[in-house]
Amino acid sequence: MARVPPAMRSDYAVFLPVPTRWEDNDRYGHMNNAVHYRLVDTAVNRWLIGAGLLDLKGGDRIGLVVESGCRYHSEMGFPDDVTAGLRIGHLGGSSVRWEVGLFRNAEGQATAEASFVHVYVNAASRRPEPLPDRWRAAMAGLVRG
Repeated sequence: MARVPPAMRSDYAVFLPVPTRWEDNDRYGHMNNAVHYRLVDTAVNRWLIGAGLLDLKGGDRIGLVVESGCRYHSEMGFPDDVTAGLRIGHLGGSSVRWEVGLFRNAEGQATAEASFVHVYVNAASRRPEPLPDRWRAAMAGLVRG
């Protein structure tokens, strides 16, 4: 089976810096795989907050992760400057497939590519709810593929 080549920066819609920390490096001298997920989660939630879609203290809708995965292409770690490229691979009725490329320093190819599916639910009932028109409009600019 041929390995899929890393995505390029041009494959993503928006970019957010996600700083690394000294503690992100493991005993092998690179970033532990679990830290990649932290960076991905931070980038997506930062975008949602910046777009006015996620209200951490009083929002009535939250995203629950129902699927996730990551492909690793090369190492990175502190003190690398990491940028997360975001795009949406699928925008459903109440779900979103987020695709995030992590780019080390000024490199053009992704070091890692993660994806996860959020199902948006009512914060109190935890039952899926359709994405509001305002959310769909904001997210539509990130749809790729």
